[in-house]
Amino acid sequence: MISFSPLDIVIIIGFLVSIILIGFFASLKSGKTDDDYLLSGRKVGLTLFILTNVATGYGGILGVGEFSYRFGIVSWLTQGFPYYIFAIIFAVFFAEKIRSASLFTIPDKLEEIYGRKVGVLSAVIIFILVSPAPYLLILAQIISLIFDINYFYSLIISALVSSVYLIKGGYKSNIWADAFSFIVMFLGFILIVFVAYINYGGLNYLTNSLPQNHLSITGGTSFTFIVVWFLIALWTFTDPGFHQRCYSAKTGKIAKWGIIISVFFWIFFDFLTNTTGLYSRAILPNLNNPVLAFPHLAEKILSPGLKGIFFAALIATVLSTLNSFIFLSATTFSRDFIYKLLSSKVNINNKSFNHSIIQSFNDKSIIHFTQLGIILTLIVSIIIAYFFESVVELWYTIGSICIPGLIVLVITSYYTKYKVSNVFALAEIIASVLSSVIWLFIRKQFSGVTILEYTEPMIVGLMVALVIHFVGMLRR
Repeated sequence: MISFSPLDIVIIIGFLVSIILIGFFASLKSGKTDDDYLLSGRKVGLTLFILTNVATGYGGILGVGEFSYRFGIVSWLTQGFPYYIFAIIFAVFFAEKIRSASLFTIPDKLEEIYGRKVGVLSAVIIFILVSPAPYLLILAQIISLIFDINYFYSLIISALVSSVYLIKGGYKSNIWADAFSFIVMFLGFILIVFVAYINYGGLNYLTNSLPQNHLSITGGTSFTFIVVWFLIALWTFTDPGFHQRCYSAKTGKIAKWGIIISVFFWIFFDFLTNTTGLYSRAILPNLNNPVLAFPHLAEKILSPGLKGIFFAALIATVLSTLNSFIFLSATTFSRDFIYKLLSSKVNINNKSFNHSIIQSFNDKSIIHFTQLGIILTLIVSIIIAYFFESVVELWYTIGSICIPGLIVLVITSYYTKYKVSNVFALAEIIASVLSSVIWLFIRKQFSGVTILEYTEPMIVGLMVALVIHFVGMLRR
């Protein structure tokens, strides 16, 4: 049982109120065009770019605690290192190209290169990928734990705290709220690591108190296990948040260097979170539920006040990802569904359309449909989060199915030398997703056949995508 002093509660409520006020304050300076609402006028500077980019990378913070508690520093090898590599590759080879495209979403780019059908189908996949339901579930669990209230009420509170300012201020409110969350999340984890070090000792204590494999780089896990997590990190290239932030940057250079500098902050924060997980295992070796490793460690070693700051940091870490995914989902709804649905009869290639109709829709309706998208996204996410319990299962399933259908097409949309025809692109996105889904269900039939049993659905989907794309290149 975790208890909270009145001081802890005041600090946590103060943080939640501050987030809402900062979001509303930022909305006062938000412009009235779709560029202003969806991308903060494409004028985001380097500092804000870094703060929001770093803060949105850790929504599954309780999962990080569970992973490091169970397996040790292999958590860094699987949850950190591959993302640094792919983020730097993304920054060097894609960030400036994305900014210069001056679009809004990944489906915008895929439609530009591969046609409307691929654009619309990719929008469906993106909408699934950026579902905020897993992060809403995590935040609701934390809120319920702190205030000892019904889980459904926790879902409602979590939804409101993460979205009320987005409806008014859009992306500008999103990034300013994330900037404040950045400060709080680093402060909280620095505090708990410092207190653990002072009270228990450093590396010598951990070496003597942890299972041997916990300080092994592989953690006693299999090569296949590590490879799969590296493949999951390919999500970086299809991450709508990365593309959104690049589109919003003032220049391509800011997008490029903002991502590269973010990597160093991620390295530091991963050090803090993994160290916290190791201390959790060393100090509390017999936890029944490692998902709550971080909260139980805070209960064990932090005094009133400091505990409140740490739980505010947990909330900030989840909230910064949750509000970003809510806004990404809403943007997908307005730009990639409603706008394209209403303009589906317009023959843009032949210029045979009424410019005034399209311009009127751009200026007056995108914002309203995005606001409606925020509300619809929250309703769907509350329903999903209420009936599903496993966040890890949601991540694994969604990533395994969706990423293979997008990754090759997204990369080649910016390097058109390697593009394929629209027909092959459509076949690639459909076949790779279907093959991942089918393999997800039939893999158990190959129990005992080592190679097949341990072949992940994502690997099957990626292989199908690569084969079709290669054939398409040859045909072209």
